[in-house]
Amino acid sequence: MSNSLERLQKVISQSGITSRRKAEQLIVDGKVKVNNKVVTELGTKVSKTDKVEVNGVEIEKEQLRYYLLYKPRGVISSVKDDKHRKVVTDILADIPERIFPIGRLDYNTSGVLLLTNDGEFANLLMHPRHEVEKVYLARIKGIPTKRELGKLLAGVKDNNEILKAKHYQIITTDSKRGVMELELTLNEGKNRHIRRMMNQIGYPVTKLKRIKYGLLTLKDLSIGQYRPLNPKEVKQMRNLALKNVED
Repeated sequence: MSNSLERLQKVISQSGITSRRKAEQLIVDGKVKVNNKVVTELGTKVSKTDKVEVNGVEIEKEQLRYYLLYKPRGVISSVKDDKHRKVVTDILADIPERIFPIGRLDYNTSGVLLLTNDGEFANLLMHPRHEVEKVYLARIKGIPTKRELGKLLAGVKDNNEILKAKHYQIITTDSKRGVMELELTLNEGKNRHIRRMMNQIGYPVTKLKRIKYGLLTLKDLSIGQYRPLNPKEVKQMRNLALKNVED
């Protein structure tokens, strides 16, 4: 059995309790013990058999898991909800590991959602400067002009935030019903980003689905279904995020 060494901050972040950066600060602050001894050196490496404690609590070293869920509408992108509504981890209740969603999809938004117990992987994909593209299919009320759609690329202001799309494509236009379907690509993800952006140009979203996250799509999944990512997909997503930083 392999007993390879990993950096202490990486092991802590992979347990899902905090990010790597915060793990580093915990180490420097003397809040971490390895085999009952306080460790403050960031270069410290540990094996899978070493006992690691953070703030007096031993971390659980779980097998790292990665899942792609076709999230339904009407489900909270969280591990719990104080209003007792259904959360995404309820759908994956048979998974023994303590997984959590990578980012969020709104309550009324469906589509690609990733879940994992790898905190480092999650933070890598969510960091805004890594610019991992996300593609959405939006049904909107009204038929905007080309000039109005151009505002999405330039950016619109809402609550002191600039909201913009990297790309858009008109999928269908139904003049009789007064609706349009748009494919929108983002490389950031502010709270209710697309809904707020479309409201600002006067064309509210009536239905929204995320159809692609990086290299991952909903292929072969029905709504409410999920599947594990294979090692190649995990590596590709990690490399994609790192490549965007290097570029």
